[in-house]
Amino acid sequence: MNLHPDYLLNEVNEPEDIKGMTLQQLQQLATEMRTLVLERDERIGGHVGSNLGAMELTIALHYVFDSPHDKVIWDVSHQSYAHKMLTGRKLGFLDPDHYEDVTGYTSPEESDHDLFEVGHTSTSIALAVGEAEARDLQDPQSKDDVIAVIGDGSLSGGLAFEGLNNATKVKGNLIIVVNDNEMSIDENQGGLYQGLKELRVSNGQAANNIFTFMGLDYRYVEDGNDLATMIEAFRGVKDVDHPVVLHVHTLKGKGFRPAEEEKMRYHWRSPFDPKTGADLQPAPKETYSGAIIDELERLIEAGTPIAAINAAIPGAFDLKRFEKKYPDRYFDVGIAEQMSVSSAVAMAQAGIRPVLFENSTFLQRAYDQLIHDMALNGEPVVMIVRNGSIKENSATHQGSFDIAYLSSLPNVDYLAPASVEELISMLDWALTQAENPVIIRQPEQKLLHRPATQDNYDTIDYEIAHQGSEVAIMAVGGFWELGEEVLAQLKSKLNIDATLINPKTVTNIDQQDLHYLQEDHDLVVTLEDGMVAGGFGETISRYYGPTNMKVLNFGSQREFADNVPLDVMYEWYHLTPEQIVDDIERVLHSSL
Repeated sequence: MNLHPDYLLNEVNEPEDIKGMTLQQLQQLATEMRTLVLERDERIGGHVGSNLGAMELTIALHYVFDSPHDKVIWDVSHQSYAHKMLTGRKLGFLDPDHYEDVTGYTSPEESDHDLFEVGHTSTSIALAVGEAEARDLQDPQSKDDVIAVIGDGSLSGGLAFEGLNNATKVKGNLIIVVNDNEMSIDENQGGLYQGLKELRVSNGQAANNIFTFMGLDYRYVEDGNDLATMIEAFRGVKDVDHPVVLHVHTLKGKGFRPAEEEKMRYHWRSPFDPKTGADLQPAPKETYSGAIIDELERLIEAGTPIAAINAAIPGAFDLKRFEKKYPDRYFDVGIAEQMSVSSAVAMAQAGIRPVLFENSTFLQRAYDQLIHDMALNGEPVVMIVRNGSIKENSATHQGSFDIAYLSSLPNVDYLAPASVEELISMLDWALTQAENPVIIRQPEQKLLHRPATQDNYDTIDYEIAHQGSEVAIMAVGGFWELGEEVLAQLKSKLNIDATLINPKTVTNIDQQDLHYLQEDHDLVVTLEDGMVAGGFGETISRYYGPTNMKVLNFGSQREFADNVPLDVMYEWYHLTPEQIVDDIERVLHSSL
């Protein structure tokens, strides 16, 4: 049900519908839309501060320009909610029954006003350069504007600099809107943002101007949350015949005091109580990230020369606590995974023990550095990977690919602990060995306590947690409890007393144990919280290829799943215990 049938927004189906509104009506629209962002995010979670701060900018943009004829590209999509409301998707914000119909990111499947699927940072300028070049090739007389809207710290990503560098070569219209809310997810990092601060303080007049140094026209707007000012600013650059940067100063969290005062906390929120700000589902008191930080603190006090490095997402790893206690040992490189990897390699070469904290989906940006700088040089970098999991995320934030793209790296151990004790055991070993890089995949399921069965991982010894016969279940990392459930159902449904194995790794195999299984097992089942293609299961399948052993691999498929509920994905991929047991029964019967 539409919670606000009286809202002016109900009259807006396309951007054209706001062009005849008065300034007062547009301001009313901004107020309504802020309320809707909060109501939606309170219930289902989402980006709060970025969207609240970009209301006036977005309304003014659609008031002046003519989307979709004019091409608007929203970097990272953190500030795209107002754009969605004005482009035919208002019901996804007015009616709770339709909240899930609209994703948190731009998507061409939702609307012609969205040019690209975008959820990662720093891509908008490069995409806009490509759009402008294509426009000029196809119709040199075209008057269509191309606009990139970039903010939330996205300028710190290397691709943004590449885009700016190439923007100067565009011969026609290109408008780069820098939405400067003084923040990334956390505080902005690096000299670039000191330069932006100087521009803000000087009302755009500072001599230290990276945009003009690159040869770009530059204009500054101090109050990006004033509608009249923004309309005038956009009118001033509409149809301009050359690349121009419009630097707009906005307030992240505008209109909601908690988001204005706690910008990092309200960057993205899971469902929360609007009165208290408390999460509706409180965070667990004990976490894998917390255990890692506790152990790093212990090791530092014992004399280990540790440095912690992350790329703009400290909150995901409990690193603010580490930074407060060891500010000189904490390095936030901004949205720059490439920088994080290469700097860690150099630190390791110089005798520091760097620990990298990376998100599975964002680490993709650093693939060349992973190969060329880290793997090839073989320095003992330690990396913790989070959110490597099959999850109900946007297609832009899938965490199911890292086993495939990291286990293929030569000279790198990728370990997969099943419990907090095993994770800490692996971390301790990784920080004492000096032979090669070690990556540890932090489990994404509930925290599990079970003892580690080895403390030296130079050679991996599979843990045979339960000895059986006929079927062997290899449950990787966070899928350990799934393996236990399959073990129990095989016994209760098929009277099969199976073997249950904790492999501990996705890169190295225990040939002795794999050979031993051939004596009294007919089928090996692999369970991994990631994509089957290129994954751990395929490694086991290759080992058994020349033998009579049958192998069943379970994991996600080689595809993008977009905001699909987890239980639905598990059904798709046959990852429920019941489906796994049924598939096992089918394979065993087919071999009779």
